[in-house]
Amino acid sequence: MRLRRRSPILLAMLTGLLLFCGHSFGQPVRAAHLTVEMVTETNSIAPNHDFLAGLHFVLDPGWHIYWINAGDAGEPPRVDWQLPAGITAGDLQFPAPERLPLGPLMDFGYQREVLLPIPMRADASLRAGTNATLRGHLHFLVCSNVCIPGKAELEHTVAVTSHPGATDPATEPVFLAAERALPRTLPLGVSVQVQQTKTAFVIRLTGKSVASAEFYPYDQDLIANAAPQIIRPQPDGLWITVEKAQGLQQVPAQLHGLLKFPDGAAYQFTSAITTGYIADYSVPQRCRGGGLLRVLGFAFLGGLILNLMPCVFPVLFIKGLALVQSSGHERQRLRAYGAMYALGILVSFWAIVALLLLLRAGGHHLGWGFQFQSPYFVACLALLFFFLGLSLAGLFEVGLSVTSVGGELAQRGGYSGSFFTGVLATVVATPCTAPFMGAAIGFALSQSSLITFAVFTMLALGLAAPYVFLTLQPAWIRLLPKPGAWMEYLKLAVSLPIFLAVIWMVWVFAQVAGSNGVAALLAGMLLTAIAGWVLGHWPAKRFSTMAAIVLLSAAIALPCFVATALPVGKTISKTFAQATAWQPFSPQRLAAARVAGKPVFVDFSAAWCLSCQVNERVVLDRPDVEEAFRKSGVVMLRADWTNHDDTITAALSQLGRSGVPTYALYSGGPQSAPQLLPEVLTTRIVLDALQNLHAKQ
Repeated sequence: MRLRRRSPILLAMLTGLLLFCGHSFGQPVRAAHLTVEMVTETNSIAPNHDFLAGLHFVLDPGWHIYWINAGDAGEPPRVDWQLPAGITAGDLQFPAPERLPLGPLMDFGYQREVLLPIPMRADASLRAGTNATLRGHLHFLVCSNVCIPGKAELEHTVAVTSHPGATDPATEPVFLAAERALPRTLPLGVSVQVQQTKTAFVIRLTGKSVASAEFYPYDQDLIANAAPQIIRPQPDGLWITVEKAQGLQQVPAQLHGLLKFPDGAAYQFTSAITTGYIADYSVPQRCRGGGLLRVLGFAFLGGLILNLMPCVFPVLFIKGLALVQSSGHERQRLRAYGAMYALGILVSFWAIVALLLLLRAGGHHLGWGFQFQSPYFVACLALLFFFLGLSLAGLFEVGLSVTSVGGELAQRGGYSGSFFTGVLATVVATPCTAPFMGAAIGFALSQSSLITFAVFTMLALGLAAPYVFLTLQPAWIRLLPKPGAWMEYLKLAVSLPIFLAVIWMVWVFAQVAGSNGVAALLAGMLLTAIAGWVLGHWPAKRFSTMAAIVLLSAAIALPCFVATALPVGKTISKTFAQATAWQPFSPQRLAAARVAGKPVFVDFSAAWCLSCQVNERVVLDRPDVEEAFRKSGVVMLRADWTNHDDTITAALSQLGRSGVPTYALYSGGPQSAPQLLPEVLTTRIVLDALQNLHAKQ
């Protein structure tokens, strides 16, 4: 009974004893959807020593507070201090955050529980044996589907002793968790380099082998926060591609960011932003040995199959006719024809890759077939094919080399014709991406210049191989028929696919120029036909050659003038066959669908890509295929790359591709890796992919 009567006195005595021994205390504050408390790491502080305080948040399920960069919306917590004399507070520290998707937006912050540390300093004016009361007025924003601004008056009293106290066991776990999550400086031997293109930043981590990471910028409005971050593991590090924020006008000189790894470790860095790709002329480890040989093999196979694409087939007809006409020549000359044809292809491929690398170094990012995005190029190529077709149809004789003008060049017409036919084959091959070729080109354009040239050289050799093999194999040459009158009929037959190619090019040009542009191009073709008639009626005459040059110049000028007179910004555009089923591609639309957990199919296409048109008409636009997409809940996006589009180019690059057709199927969820379908589609391929997608869900 006595003990019970004296319990309040004993309690007061025990409380005083604890304070004397240095125990710290404070009161948790319950606010809107969270509880927050000010705590210290040790159970007492000492004069002339640093110590660590912290704000310990415990949040209701589904609610979050914000990191120092809140993301698309929000603001981080802040504290207005009322501290006793002799104590100063440093900046609030923020552990590595989480990505918090909300519809089409992305926030950066904390859920469930987090401690935000605050470094503090006790100076020599504090007296041991007293207490220090830390007070702060906390402002915060707590959000779920709605956001609620909140305030809390926090207070924490800690004893002042002559020496710092021991770690408080009550707060030790949360301080240790915060310490592990706080960003550290990069360790020795680990570095980060940042490069930019027009639409993205590429963050290259070297010296630390990791499978994945998340990037968070300290500066706001710098990246598209909700866009997927493309991860490319490397043998000695990691590449992360992040999309720039829309409307970003001024890119800072440096990027200050944080990299968070799967084990929770985080590192902050500040790196200068360079334009284009960082020079690296050494062979990366991942490209050595079997890996590089496989890529080169795929490149050769892709070039070989490219001969069968509808873009290239008409030119092969021309070359096949040349070979038949030359079948009576000696073996050495035939081999020379094959070598010149291969040289024409090689030189053309090297010129294209050199231009791509120069533009890449200047910050541009172009892909395979980029020249077909120019209406001037399409018009000139249509007129060139029409000119060739008229020659094959018998209107005039210009030989198989469209460049054979003058006596000396005419004597060497076979060799020059073979060379420039190789050039022509390369020119018309660029709008196509054959199977095995897309991945090889995408890989090549992300490598050093040496690797890029090696891959494109194998592509060129694959394209040249069929004709070269035919000229090198004497047994095959003896099987060729002898030249005769039947060749005139063969030339007429060969002109048919040439004129079909012309029809396709007129259709491509019509997408930008409309009826007026088509009329101008057809008028140019009429002038081309007149020029051919002049050359055929007065062959090998100086005045007829001059007249033909004038007529051909006018033929080229007409459609190009119409294209130049178009309103600024109007370029080739593609009409979607099923506007109700297919939506135009944008990174925001893709990110929003993935954040919502919806699967997405992206058709990267272009009006000038015949393979794309065939795949769409034969497979993708079929009612049963579209119905299968609808039943699977797939969002159907079509990325129209007919004109140069930096956004679509960057999206292709993130997939490791640089040309069309490319088909990417994303399963539900923002972090899932896309499945790339083959360049040549069948209904069964698409339906099987959808079935596998449904099985995963």
